[in-house]
Amino acid sequence: MKMNRLFLIPLLLVFTLVGCGQELVENDEPIELTISAAASLNNVLTEIETLFEEEHPQINLLVNFGGSGSLQQQIIQGAPVDLFFSAAENKYDELIERDLIDSSYSSDLLGNELVLVTPRNSTVEIKDFPDLVYNEINTIAIGTPETVPAGQYAKQTLQHLQIWDKLSTKLIPSKDVRQVLSYVETENVDAGIVYHTDAILSDKVKLIATVDPSLHDPIILPVGIIQGTNHKKEAITFYEYLHSETATQLYKKYGFRLVGNE
Repeated sequence: MKMNRLFLIPLLLVFTLVGCGQELVENDEPIELTISAAASLNNVLTEIETLFEEEHPQINLLVNFGGSGSLQQQIIQGAPVDLFFSAAENKYDELIERDLIDSSYSSDLLGNELVLVTPRNSTVEIKDFPDLVYNEINTIAIGTPETVPAGQYAKQTLQHLQIWDKLSTKLIPSKDVRQVLSYVETENVDAGIVYHTDAILSDKVKLIATVDPSLHDPIILPVGIIQGTNHKKEAITFYEYLHSETATQLYKKYGFRLVGNE
């Protein structure tokens, strides 16, 4: 009987280990990737997120939208981010200089345009940017130039047109470009400067004028994997998906143009 008991002990251990292994597989949860992305990418990335997760159920995307400058500072301060999709090259390039972007997985992907919009029901006669000085426009929303790329481009535009100083008392700084759009939609301001891709999403604003691209730095949206990611394999999978034909068609659907290194 003693021999039989000794024989049973290894068998019990095997069954126990197999059972634990099955439990680990059953309880295995998807890898979570944190994506920091410019607010102007909200709609297109939300749709990409849905399609990507359907194709890759083992990966769960957590997308944090905001002003590129604020997101950049979060990354510099050590926020656990796996991939950064910026609305401005300068915010992104600083991360490259700090060796916080993996150069093997980094590219300039999209382009955009800047436009002037007013509330859909506005009765103020305005045809172009110089009219902001002379017409009955009292409040103009722009992104905060120090942290919001759209605000930075807006400031450059108004400076080149030599009306920045004349409009200083009218400007309402905002945390990101989507807040600018919201202010215009709700008629809390008389006008706003946003991306073309934001303006075409709304039926509550009127597109007045498109900015000549020579008046500001090129609007390039770069994307890259963060150097310190703990999920390199999964981050590469999503990075490559952002360059796929499926994603490309969605960029075009939402009005972006491709400029990248495909």
